[in-house]
Amino acid sequence: MTISFSRLIGLLLLCLLLGFAFLLPLIHHGDPLEQDLLQMLHAPSGGNLLGFDHLGRDMLPRLSAALRLSLGLAALCVMSALLAGVLAGVFSALYGGWLDRLLSMLGDMCLALPGLLLVLLLAAIAPDSPGMLWLGISLVLWVEFFRVTRATLRPIVQAPGMQASKLLGFSAFYRFRRHLWPALAPVLTTLTLFSFSSAIMAVSALGFISVGVRPPTPELGLMMTELLPFAWEAPWLLMQPVIALFLLLISLNLLMKEERK
Repeated sequence: MTISFSRLIGLLLLCLLLGFAFLLPLIHHGDPLEQDLLQMLHAPSGGNLLGFDHLGRDMLPRLSAALRLSLGLAALCVMSALLAGVLAGVFSALYGGWLDRLLSMLGDMCLALPGLLLVLLLAAIAPDSPGMLWLGISLVLWVEFFRVTRATLRPIVQAPGMQASKLLGFSAFYRFRRHLWPALAPVLTTLTLFSFSSAIMAVSALGFISVGVRPPTPELGLMMTELLPFAWEAPWLLMQPVIALFLLLISLNLLMKEERK
């Protein structure tokens, strides 16, 4: 199987960011919370590749920890939403009736409020709680998995091949693997990448308005807010989380571009 140039670039960027986030602590043992006020706003140099922020904290381990938090929390949200949404969509398509109506009503309830507002309400209930942040983003994302799964599988459930497998007594797992999964897998791949990108943007947007993750925890959106007052004095500091977030999102979009074909 050949791989397009755009997808190769996206995959390479994503691997580099993952390596920076998860492998850097193995070779660089800097503390992202340690302060040295004598190094405030110190420019990048050979000994400190990314410089120091306004509180004298080394930006290299801070940016690595921020990427680690964004990637980890987004992955947890997407996995939770995928499991809940796909299971609900499969049961809804297979059994229909009151179960389909109930699950569709739950999905409509989650969409009754804009996604960001729903997350804000949950974060207000338990401030500084990553658990509430995970719950809010997962509740927003699972509906899309549910609706896409349900819409994709409903025609297949009524297809002659699926009915024949059921009459022949094949197990539910076999019917899912043989008839449903081949139609569902390509759609889920694109949707998972899109949801991962949306989760990362949501975490960063909430951090930018100081909701969810609180200082001194390093997080991309929160770092932008902290460094914004020093944009003219030390522009290289503000650009670091901005560029990291940009590269992360563009890598996922390049991968999605290939999957849509």
